[in-house]
Amino acid sequence: MSTKVKTPKFRVAFPKVFKAESFQNGAPKYSIVMLFPKDSTDLSALKEAMKEARDKKWPDANKRPKGLRNPIRDGDEKTELQGYAGNWFVFASSPEDQKPQVVDQRLNVITEQSDFYGGCYARATLNAFAYDTAGNRGISFGLNNIQKLADGESFSGRTSAMDDFDAVDEDFNSSKSDSVVAEDDDFLN
Repeated sequence: MSTKVKTPKFRVAFPKVFKAESFQNGAPKYSIVMLFPKDSTDLSALKEAMKEARDKKWPDANKRPKGLRNPIRDGDEKTELQGYAGNWFVFASSPEDQKPQVVDQRLNVITEQSDFYGGCYARATLNAFAYDTAGNRGISFGLNNIQKLADGESFSGRTSAMDDFDAVDEDFNSSKSDSVVAEDDDFLN
């Protein structure tokens, strides 16, 4: 058995895969949150990799710590975050010196952040590992590589320029819909 695993399809949230970022003054990391629908996703491969990582770190089941932190968490506990309800969520990261490759369906490297965003769909390769640091014990996932599978509605709610505007010719000056006239300075009161 191996601790390396390929995930099922997931919805991307909070991708930090083009530039490593620091969180709470920690070391810069690449990271991603993966949202897996509870009703249709088989996470057994991830669970097997987690068990393998646990058994490598603590081979004696009788001496294994109790209450290990589980990297698969219930999205219904994070209802304040868009897209989490009805999903399992898993966080994975890699250190600044181990940038994940991000490719499209045809294995072309994606270099533009606008092409890989919170809301699109992907799959990833991960490595499960056990940790025992400063009283914290559990299993986590290291992020290897990512393949974008499909576009999806962006979590940012931001629209594209193509959706906001119509094409115009070179003689465009102004139209009624683009001009704003405020005759009363109290229009906001």
